[in-house]
Amino acid sequence: MDITKIRSLFPITKEATYLNSASQAPLNTCVQNKLEAYLKSEITFEGKKGFNRDDIRIPLANLLGGSSEEYALTTSTGVGLGMIAQGIDFKKGDNIIIPEKEHWNNAFPWLNLESKGVAIRFAKLNKDNSLDPEAIEKLIDNQTRVVAIAAVRFNSGFRPNLSKISKIAHSKNALFVVDAAQGAGMVPIDVVKDGIDIMAGCGFKWLLGMHGTGFLYVSNRVVKMIQPVLPGMYAAHINYDKLSCYEDARKFETGTLAYSLFTAWSAGLELLLSIGIDTVYKKALENTALIINGLLKNNYNLVTPIKNKEERSAIVHFYANSFDSNENTIYKIERHIR
Repeated sequence: MDITKIRSLFPITKEATYLNSASQAPLNTCVQNKLEAYLKSEITFEGKKGFNRDDIRIPLANLLGGSSEEYALTTSTGVGLGMIAQGIDFKKGDNIIIPEKEHWNNAFPWLNLESKGVAIRFAKLNKDNSLDPEAIEKLIDNQTRVVAIAAVRFNSGFRPNLSKISKIAHSKNALFVVDAAQGAGMVPIDVVKDGIDIMAGCGFKWLLGMHGTGFLYVSNRVVKMIQPVLPGMYAAHINYDKLSCYEDARKFETGTLAYSLFTAWSAGLELLLSIGIDTVYKKALENTALIINGLLKNNYNLVTPIKNKEERSAIVHFYANSFDSNENTIYKIERHIR
């Protein structure tokens, strides 16, 4: 699928240069059409309309690795990480390692455990806002239960080396947890190759869905180590008087979801599969290189680490001397990319 065809599926491109997919992806017509078709079917309701959860699980596995039964459907990144934080049997004296200045969704669920005597250790960032795996290695010990990190940092666009950090976590038998909100669908992630035990993400950014859609990946290798805290009817085999949870990630599912949003999201995932995450990533780096070079040429201050290309993403942070200067710079970038 060429760039002209892809752009035609995003009506916003006819009106503006959209630079805010890290916050929310613009709606594409594939998702819009599927949502409208679903709503039309509700108006002409004839019997129960089913929703096949594999319509989401299977493309997620195809995009991010692992198997479809290792994916549970959630409503957000925070819900997924929160369920994991509450589902692990932490003991007083255990510790968790996260980078400093991490997104709240990958900080609050862990900080909430301090009341149970769990210590939170913050890995220090470098002066350029990058993070070396060695910063985590310095903190880890035999009482580390979790190493949690964002696949892409929201406040700098830095992309850490997940594979290296995973090996450090596993060397002490700690779980490696990834917040994929800013990475899934934009940078190549393979939960198996990257050694990820648990990963939570949302649909409304690079995975081309809308708010209210999300996922939780839990590897079959570790799924028995975590207890479901909100089991609903889709978490277990149907028995009236006995809870018999599934033995895979489905045990973390709760009750009814917004089926309209998830049905529509499946079209976004299929679109992303047809384009390919590698294609998205390559184009993103081309665009951010243009922005970075222009900012450096005009002596703007970059927050984003740029030394290593493999650590870049589609997010570029910079600042000027005033709010007005920032706005003017963004306007110039938009004109240049168009």
